[in-house]
Amino acid sequence: MLPPRLIRRLVLAPLVIVIAVAFVVLSPFLSLLALAFGLLARPRAGQMRSLRLVGFALVWLVAETVALFMLAGLWVVSGFGGRLRTAPYQSRHYAVMRWFLDVMYRGAERTYGLRVEVDEPELTAAEAAARLARPVIVLSRHAGPGDSFLLVHQLLSVYQRRPRVVMKTALQLDPSVDIVGNRLPNVWIKSRQTGERIFTEQIERLARGLDEQGALVIFPEGGNWTPGRRRRGIRRLEHLGRPDLAERAAGMPNLLPPRPGGALAAIAACPDADVIFVAHAGLDNIVTMGDVWGKFPIDQVIRARWWRVPFDQVPRTPEHEAQVQWLYGWWERIDTWITENRPGGVTPMLAPRPSDEPAEPVGELRFPIARHLDRPAQAFYRHVRSGVTYLSRSRRLRTVASPQAEGSSHDYRNRDRASPAHRAAGGVAVRRHHDRGRRFRGGRPGRRGGRRPRRRGARRG
Repeated sequence: MLPPRLIRRLVLAPLVIVIAVAFVVLSPFLSLLALAFGLLARPRAGQMRSLRLVGFALVWLVAETVALFMLAGLWVVSGFGGRLRTAPYQSRHYAVMRWFLDVMYRGAERTYGLRVEVDEPELTAAEAAARLARPVIVLSRHAGPGDSFLLVHQLLSVYQRRPRVVMKTALQLDPSVDIVGNRLPNVWIKSRQTGERIFTEQIERLARGLDEQGALVIFPEGGNWTPGRRRRGIRRLEHLGRPDLAERAAGMPNLLPPRPGGALAAIAACPDADVIFVAHAGLDNIVTMGDVWGKFPIDQVIRARWWRVPFDQVPRTPEHEAQVQWLYGWWERIDTWITENRPGGVTPMLAPRPSDEPAEPVGELRFPIARHLDRPAQAFYRHVRSGVTYLSRSRRLRTVASPQAEGSSHDYRNRDRASPAHRAAGGVAVRRHHDRGRRFRGGRPGRRGGRRPRRRGARRG
């Protein structure tokens, strides 16, 4: 749950400054500790992930602190926030944003050897004029905050655009992103409310306000690629009665099925805007915090490619289906490019399609987190799981084995009054499971709670 804005301003922002000061003071000791840890871990030549992480964290904390002081100064100079929405102060905030992303990009270059290569259309005179003549709507794949920040950095520093971004509310936990994102025209979307109409209306409002230097950045997938999200996306399309789109989504192993609502709303709200499709590969395997430590690329080239669709070639017909098919066609093209340009030829771990999933036993619960536990925790987990599985199975047996006949009962105490058919069908099984329940719960058969434990030292009655 995101804290209120007042808490974020009075607690999170000062906390980051205090952490930054402490990190700078302790950075020599932390560097030596990271160096010793790296040497003991026997890394491959040129790795030293712990030392690289300490260096990048130092760059981020210093840049974060400086950006917070710059933003606080702009708030004071603007009359304590009275003129923050004016054009001059909007430009100053974009300048702070550009400086921060430039520092982070250079820090990633020096600590991790990160490089970015962008494959773009040939820069002819007509292409150069078209880039600066119209606003653009950027539709990009979502592959984590790293690729998202690189995209915004390219728009700000290379193409001199002023991006308006549709992003998750969780990013407001970063103080500088929180302050800049709320002072500039952006849209914050909650992860569980991506389909609500209110966000579509906000995206339409941002698109209508685009000027010649504006760029609206939308991630139609709605989240980072994971096997579970891909499986749920395909299942959602099948439940909506769109097996054709589900089949096309199943043929895109690198992407999630796009949600066309926000993208198509922005295209309709700004008919003079060109549409830019962006594909990139290199940081898409960073899914969890463990991946940040073990899989963050070192001395790797992040490849990107974008295509510009002129405004007069964008389908703007009233037929919604034609626009959806057009968007899925471009998404298939992006998926093909990612497959051909993925560094190292790594193929993502695919989740099985909903129709291919094996059927689970009735009453059995699956907890895949067990494989991440150590041996004592796994033993405790297996004990708890066996109990949960037994309880759910015995409850199902008592419900299924009892026919709806007069005199029948699910309770072992009323077994003598049950019908002969009931006793022949499941009476013995019901009694057996109740006896097991007595041993498992420590109580009498037929009672919900267990027998109250006898106090130590009390005489047996």
